[in-house]
Amino acid sequence: MMYVYKMEPLKKFVFTFLLIIAVFCARAQQAYSNLYIDVANINDSVLLAHCPVFADTLSGIDITQAAPVSWTPLSAYKIKSQLPKKWVTKMVYLQISLQNSGTRTDTVFLYPGFTYNRITTYQLTDTGKPLLLPDMSRADGYQPFFIPPGARHVYVVALKPAKTIYNSLAPQLIKSHYVEHYKKFNYYKSTEQQAVGYLFSGILIMMFFFSFTNYVLSYKKEFLYNSCYAGCMFLLIVFTTYFERQAGVWRSFFSSYAAFILLAVGTIFYIAFTRKFLNTRAYYPKLDKLFKWEQWWVFVIILSFTFFNFFTDNYSLQFALENLMKITALIIGVIYIIFSLTQRNRLMNYLAIGNSILILCSIISFYILFHPMGRKSIFVSAFFYYQLGIVGEIIFFLLGLTYKNRVELINKIKEQEALKRDTEKQSYETKLAVLNAKQKERNRISADMHDELGAGITAIRLYSELAKNKKDKDLTPEIEKISYSANELLNNMNAIIWAMSNNNDSLENMVAYIRSYSQEYFENTGVNCKINIEEGLPDIVVSGEIRKNVFLVVKETLNNILKHAQATEVAITLTRVPGGLSLFVQDNGIGIELDKVRRFGNGLKNMKKRMEDMGIQFTIENKNGTLVTLHYAMVL
Repeated sequence: MMYVYKMEPLKKFVFTFLLIIAVFCARAQQAYSNLYIDVANINDSVLLAHCPVFADTLSGIDITQAAPVSWTPLSAYKIKSQLPKKWVTKMVYLQISLQNSGTRTDTVFLYPGFTYNRITTYQLTDTGKPLLLPDMSRADGYQPFFIPPGARHVYVVALKPAKTIYNSLAPQLIKSHYVEHYKKFNYYKSTEQQAVGYLFSGILIMMFFFSFTNYVLSYKKEFLYNSCYAGCMFLLIVFTTYFERQAGVWRSFFSSYAAFILLAVGTIFYIAFTRKFLNTRAYYPKLDKLFKWEQWWVFVIILSFTFFNFFTDNYSLQFALENLMKITALIIGVIYIIFSLTQRNRLMNYLAIGNSILILCSIISFYILFHPMGRKSIFVSAFFYYQLGIVGEIIFFLLGLTYKNRVELINKIKEQEALKRDTEKQSYETKLAVLNAKQKERNRISADMHDELGAGITAIRLYSELAKNKKDKDLTPEIEKISYSANELLNNMNAIIWAMSNNNDSLENMVAYIRSYSQEYFENTGVNCKINIEEGLPDIVVSGEIRKNVFLVVKETLNNILKHAQATEVAITLTRVPGGLSLFVQDNGIGIELDKVRRFGNGLKNMKKRMEDMGIQFTIENKNGTLVTLHYAMVL
């Protein structure tokens, strides 16, 4: 009991102390909420460091309920640079009390910070009812307030933060004459970062045009994919640099959505470039399959991110997807570096070095993001190292493409040289074949002259010797034989000369020569020779070798008819037949006995052999006399 008794005064004291503090705070807050800022006393701008703030983290308060709630000074939240993550996608309310002690209407602009999708402003009436004011902040993020002389107005500003961690809450009131100067000052606040950003953007746009020009010239898809990747990174860097110190709807859209989409789409093009550059489909099928799945995975992330950004208020999942995208890109780079180290491929080394630069710079960038070092120098800027990594990566990609093009050019030159050597070899072989053909033709002419002319000359010489030995006797038989041999010799020589001349290489000339020889051959023999040539025969080229062999076969056939057939008529017919041309030699003699011919007919075998060598079909049959057929297959 003594213990309880001793503690009772202490409990009363603590309760009384807390009650006094609560009452004091309530009165201080009420008093503070009634403090008015005199816009007539603002020279250029003023920071609303103690502006009453209310964050609707439960999403259960609307503007009609926001006015009477307990407000907290902004300084109490100790917001340094970024909004608390739990405030993103929630409504943040500012209460601003303004008065004008001047003699004319004064205008001030509210700049709450960046980045907000929507700034909705209400003026509280004397009854506390909110009156919606026109939204004039969409373009640049500055909302004007018009305060008449002697008036006192209380405004409630509802801010809808963009779905990004790069939001700030540092509300300022800026006089109308100072707004443009403030915008310029705010925009050029980080001139080093802007200069470097535009410099890297210029490098990337040159890389884009370089790769795209090479694609137009060569139609190689790796140049197209690389130009698309460089284009996405160019847009990412140039818009990030441009929007860095700006506000408005477009800045909000870019920061919360477009920047991520450019990064993700660029990653898809980067993977496509890697697959095409290394031809992973042919040389590294497992790596190609992995890259293909990663492309689809990034595409799914894009769709999911779009859904969460536009159709939900779940920023946590959207932020997780953004980090997942970055982790995916990091994993792709690490896997590729490890794989390239095991392959020892120079082409892969270029991409591995580029990936290593990007990963290293990304690590430095993440470290600076989580351990801010201030903005005293460009070298403590997280975005600077990210830009440096992208540019370094693409530079090595272009070096790899240049090396690959050089290798392909060298291989192409080697192929052309090999093709040239093959062409020269074929030309040499053609010339050699021509020389061999000429030599073969010389050999053939020599053999023909030996066989045809030599035999005739020998016969003439023999008959001449016999004639010399017959003194005072009848020399008529020998002289006739000499005359016959000389005539045969002349005919054979004419045939050789006729076959040698390429001016006679036509079907018409061959037919005319056979006609002339046949009619002359049967002259004064009692055999009637008829020549039947179909009109309109094709004007085709017939080589000397074919003409000579066809003529010799016809000559041998006519000789056999005259010696053995006992014929009175011979018909030589040249006509078109299905599948080619046929030459028929038909007599009305006793016919040929094929059984007897096959035993001793070397002449017929030689005739058939000549035609087979020329690609001409030779047949002989007993058909109301003897019928010899020469058929040449061709498309008419």
